[in-house]
Amino acid sequence: MKALIVIDAQNEFSDNGKRPVPNYLSAIEAIKKHVSEARVAKTPIAWVRHFNKPEESLAFVPGTWGASFYEGLGPLPENDLEKEFHKNVYGAFTGSDIGNWLSAFGTDAVLIVGFYTHGCVSTTAREAIMRDLHVSLDPHATGACAIMHASLGALTVEEVRLSALLQLMNMGATII
Repeated sequence: MKALIVIDAQNEFSDNGKRPVPNYLSAIEAIKKHVSEARVAKTPIAWVRHFNKPEESLAFVPGTWGASFYEGLGPLPENDLEKEFHKNVYGAFTGSDIGNWLSAFGTDAVLIVGFYTHGCVSTTAREAIMRDLHVSLDPHATGACAIMHASLGALTVEEVRLSALLQLMNMGATII
């Protein structure tokens, strides 16, 4: 059985958020498409939401607009095939029962979508690979940010996103 994992489809990544992603709205539209398809196919959907630890930045603070799912996204309360999981680290499997929840459905494959491609999406994909799940990623349903370091140089948003996806493909993930 295949499941959909939606990583951090939260307002904080929008233009008005504290961690804006340039392709946020187009990625959200691609995520919505996958959610719609999963609901029609009666595929389990794991909704993952990030909350920062209290000593971290003011982004992703529980109860704030930024920490909320984008309008229209999130688990349907009446759907037993959808569940929300919280995390305060990069990987969705660390510190949550998402692995057990997926196992209860006999899940052997996951499609992972969301934000940041190079952070939480990548870490969750690696965790899923380590659990012997077949991992698929839709590049259009992910988003990243530019990265810069004084000694190492800089990568553009697109270089960061593509680099993360290429690394995951090299580890066995399928790019759809």
